[in-house]
Amino acid sequence: MKKPFLTGLIMAALLMPPLSAAQALAASQQGIASYYGQKFHGRKTASGERYDHNAMTAAHRTAPFGSQIRVTNLSNGRSVVVRVNDRGPWVRGRVVDVSGVAARQLGMTGRGLTRVSVSPL
Repeated sequence: MKKPFLTGLIMAALLMPPLSAAQALAASQQGIASYYGQKFHGRKTASGERYDHNAMTAAHRTAPFGSQIRVTNLSNGRSVVVRVNDRGPWVRGRVVDVSGVAARQLGMTGRGLTRVSVSPL
């Protein structure tokens, strides 16, 4: 009796279209951003591609791989558009990890953390 229900549930999940960044994020998020250090350069990300410290990429918990999100530093107003290629961050209160080059453009490399807004594109 449970098998047809589970089979139907699995089939429904497989047939659902993938979420866009806007659907996955639903709305802007605010929280803390951190950035990947140089030591992660060349390591594999959750998407399978290699992390490039000089690429405009980020880790987000729910945004689909390949989607673009805008990250805005709330302390100085600077913003960047990054492509999601990894999962995380897994530290409470953090909403995004950005690459080194994105962190430099956001003006957050001094402290390593900053308060941000994250919006889907």
